[in-house]
Amino acid sequence: MFDAITKTWNPVIGCLHNCKYCWARKLAETRLIHMEKYKDGFKPNIAEHELEKKFRKQYVFACDMGDLFGDWVPREWILKVLRAIRNSPSSYFLFLTKNPKRYFDFLDLLPKNLVLGATLETNRDYKVSNAPSVIERYESMVHLPYRNKMISIEPIMDFDLEIFLGWLRDISPVVTHIGYANYYQDIPEPSLNKTVALIDNLLSFTKVKILRIREKYV
Repeated sequence: MFDAITKTWNPVIGCLHNCKYCWARKLAETRLIHMEKYKDGFKPNIAEHELEKKFRKQYVFACDMGDLFGDWVPREWILKVLRAIRNSPSSYFLFLTKNPKRYFDFLDLLPKNLVLGATLETNRDYKVSNAPSVIERYESMVHLPYRNKMISIEPIMDFDLEIFLGWLRDISPVVTHIGYANYYQDIPEPSLNKTVALIDNLLSFTKVKILRIREKYV
């Protein structure tokens, strides 16, 4: 089921990683700026009323308009989100972060109905954001003692096939999302053939959800 997100839910928004390719910041500062929780654009904020929502038999992407586990997020905000998730035990919730080392601060408090995700766009150290390095994210996810792990290779950037595959095998995610950038953002992208080779190898040990590849290259 983990390749089919059915809902998004944003009780906490905003991010300070300043990724060069970020679509969410652009959306928050333009099309969503009229909404109360986006009145300050992409500034980190908590929408308390969202915590009252309950979900039944859904796969919910939590905080896709921010990074819940960024170092700037108050611990209490994260605890409030975890408490809200416990009120929907029949659903699963996906977290996605570029700061997975912070998962370790909450290991004893994590509900069982979570998928813990991290973004790994490449194995190479491209300077495209203020987020922790990809090797730091990789090492955190390898050592994370949690069954349901997810990796997002989005937006994919050029990579070294054998090294990157080794990283992903080490992490052993239940599902991997992979896709090119939403818009043209002048980042180093791999060829389609190289991406297809990566996908073919990934399918031997993880589910793969393919995003924005066909429309970019075909």
